[in-house]
Amino acid sequence: MFQILPNWHPIFVHFSVALLSVAAALHLASHFVSKPALANQWTIVARWNLWIGVGLTLLTVVAGVYAYNTVDHDTPSHIAMTEHRNWALVTFVVFLAIAAWEYYLHRHAKGKGWLFTGLLLVATMLLLSTAWHGGELVYRYGLGVKALPKVEGEGHAHEHGDGHSHSHDDATPDAPHQHSDAGADQHHDDADHHHDAPATDAEQAPHTHAPGTPPHQD
Repeated sequence: MFQILPNWHPIFVHFSVALLSVAAALHLASHFVSKPALANQWTIVARWNLWIGVGLTLLTVVAGVYAYNTVDHDTPSHIAMTEHRNWALVTFVVFLAIAAWEYYLHRHAKGKGWLFTGLLLVATMLLLSTAWHGGELVYRYGLGVKALPKVEGEGHAHEHGDGHSHSHDDATPDAPHQHSDAGADQHHDDADHHHDAPATDAEQAPHTHAPGTPPHQD
């Protein structure tokens, strides 16, 4: 299973995003809880999520730096990699400072204020931006991808249970209209042929009167 991974960065990064995001959400929610005991419990859970998340983020950053120096890439993807790396380093430093601040508050039995929670929310926005840039590396530039699907033909074919494959390009909805137009053209050609046909012998023969019959007066 692990042979498809160029390094462990894709594994660690999910723990970093999950734990740090949960820590920020719980710290924010604890400000709106009316019961002090429940708010204290949420703060404790948030604190442990923050500390564990920062510890795993250190491994995420180390694995990411290793990936930055080892994954095959071209010039456009190198620029995107550098941008993702810079976002990640700044985000890690901010979360590390917040974790140290919370340790200080816990050590001295001081409650957190809105300044602490606000900074934590800003750090979470940095985290989400870093994760988005990391997704760009995989889904836009294909970094770390071992194989890509091969698309053959112009249409997207679907194979049904009867063994037949049908493509979206096989349908010809305009065919009936083409036949209708052809029939209309044939009808016009026949009409033109009818008007242009030479007159018959009866039509070309002069109008004669029988002997003894007075001529037709117009």
